[in-house]
Amino acid sequence: MKKILAITSALLAAVAVNAQTVLKVGATPEPHAEILNLVKDDLKAQGIDLQVIEFTDYVTPNDAVESGDIDANYFQHIPYLESFNKERGYHLVNAAGIHVEPFAVYSHKIKSLSDLKKKASVAIPNDPTNEARALLLLQEAGLITLREGAGIEATPLDVKKNPLKLKFKEIEAASLPRVLDDVDAAVINGNYALPAGLSAKKDGLFVEGSSSPYVNVIAVKAGNENKPAIKALIKAIESEKVKEYINKKYPNGEVVTVF
Repeated sequence: MKKILAITSALLAAVAVNAQTVLKVGATPEPHAEILNLVKDDLKAQGIDLQVIEFTDYVTPNDAVESGDIDANYFQHIPYLESFNKERGYHLVNAAGIHVEPFAVYSHKIKSLSDLKKKASVAIPNDPTNEARALLLLQEAGLITLREGAGIEATPLDVKKNPLKLKFKEIEAASLPRVLDDVDAAVINGNYALPAGLSAKKDGLFVEGSSSPYVNVIAVKAGNENKPAIKALIKAIESEKVKEYINKKYPNGEVVTVF
C-alpha cells in the first residue's frame, strides 16, 4: 500500500511539473534580469516556470519575441520599441511600464562639463533612439543646440549649434563604458553603466531628469499582452517586493520605478 501511495505521489508530482506554464523572457543583465529572477519563485507558486534568458545587445531579444522563440523581453524603452517596429516591420507592444534608468554623461578625464575643451570627443549610443536621447541630454546640458523639430529622431546631423565643436563618436551602447578612457566624455545607458560600476547620481556629470519619457517596459508580440502568464508576470513585478528591492539596491536613483 505504501509503495502504491509513493508511486501515486511521484506521478502526481510529475504531472504538476509538466503542467507548469513555461514563460521565456529575455533581458539584459542589470537590472532587468535581476528583477525577473527576484519573482521566479512567486510565479512558480502560480504554476509558471519563468525562464530568464540574458542578452547583451538590443537587437536579438526583439528578434526572439517577434519570431516566438521567447514570450517577452524586458530591456527597452518605448521610443526604441516603436523605432524598432517601424524599421523592421515588427509587431511588438508595450505590456507594462516598469522603471526608468536615467541617462547620464560620464568621464574619466574631467570632473565637470565646464572642463570640456574645444574639439573634445564625446561618445554616444549608435542606435537611433538612444542616440537621439543622448543628444537631447547634451542639449539640455547646454553643450549643443539641435535643429527645431529634431526630437527623438535626432542624429549628429541635426546639431545646429556646437560652440565647442564637439566630436561625436557613435558607439554600440554596450561598449560605451569600455571606451571611457579613450574619449573625453560618454553618454551611457543606465543598464550598461550599472554593471560597469557607474552611478548616475555619484558619477554622472549631467543626469537625465526623473520625468523622462524613456520608461523601460515588458514587451510582447501584439496579441499576447493579455495572456494569463504575461499578466501574472507584470503583477509579480509591479509589487512592493520589487519596489523595495530597487529602492534598496539603487538608493542613488540609478533605477526609478514608475508603478
